[in-house]
Amino acid sequence: MELRQLQYVIQIAKEKNFSRAAEKLHIAQPSLSQQLSKLEKEIGVMLFRRTTNSVELTHAGSVFVHKAQAILDAAEQLKQEMEDMALMRKGRLVVGCLPITGSHILPLVLPVFGSLYPEIEIVLVEDSSSKLEQLTASGETDISLLSLPLEDPTLAWAPLIEEEICLAVPERHVLAKHEGPVDIRQLHNEPFIVLKKGQGFRKITLDLCAQAGFVPSIVFESSNIETVQSLVAAGMGIAFVPKMITHSVRNEFTPLYLSLGDPAPSRTLVIASRKGRYLSRAAEAFINTMKRTVDNHYNGG
Repeated sequence: MELRQLQYVIQIAKEKNFSRAAEKLHIAQPSLSQQLSKLEKEIGVMLFRRTTNSVELTHAGSVFVHKAQAILDAAEQLKQEMEDMALMRKGRLVVGCLPITGSHILPLVLPVFGSLYPEIEIVLVEDSSSKLEQLTASGETDISLLSLPLEDPTLAWAPLIEEEICLAVPERHVLAKHEGPVDIRQLHNEPFIVLKKGQGFRKITLDLCAQAGFVPSIVFESSNIETVQSLVAAGMGIAFVPKMITHSVRNEFTPLYLSLGDPAPSRTLVIASRKGRYLSRAAEAFINTMKRTVDNHYNGG
């Protein structure tokens, strides 16, 4: 059994198609089929059910893919450790980020990190909270920028910043003239615009409303916080938003932002990785750079 054969099986499982898998692996389809047959003969079980239209994993195949991914991840971590021991400055770091936080924090961090470590390649993966947790737990991202709470118990995290949560309202909303922080309990009859399922900030919205004793009336959902803001500005509802986006330049698609509660609710942004996973020097350097940069920018540290 060879590592490349493990990669072949994982790719076939992902694509559910030999032609697409062979294309992604940059090998000929007959060679891929031959390697799979050789592997199945060696281990004595069928890994896939082949039909005219698709390729499906058998039960043994599912177990194999799970174990194979762990083996390949361990091999990659070993490689990183050896590179670090050899004091190699070149490297590749896969960083997961949420669309909201990534668009505001990474433009601060990446130029600084790039100037300090110009030969380290950064690959960005932008996705929903739930998907990023899966990718981080499986080792497909080295680290991810997420917000608490995390659902996956296999993830470890370190705090990055505590960020205030604000209320976005249309310019002509009755609350626009409100003095002082808004009590969330006042919002029980308001139409809410929220992010779609799988986004961490959606859960924060639902939790804040639940703590105030009501279930929000959701009138629109979006996967993009900019769309949420535009719909609020257009008078379609209200929304909870992270404070970092309130620093945007005002225009016709920008709502008004109000403070909430006393004390104000907040969310905790964290840097997450898989528990027990070896963090390369590149990952540690990126984390340290991000902490310093974010602290300087948001806290004046």
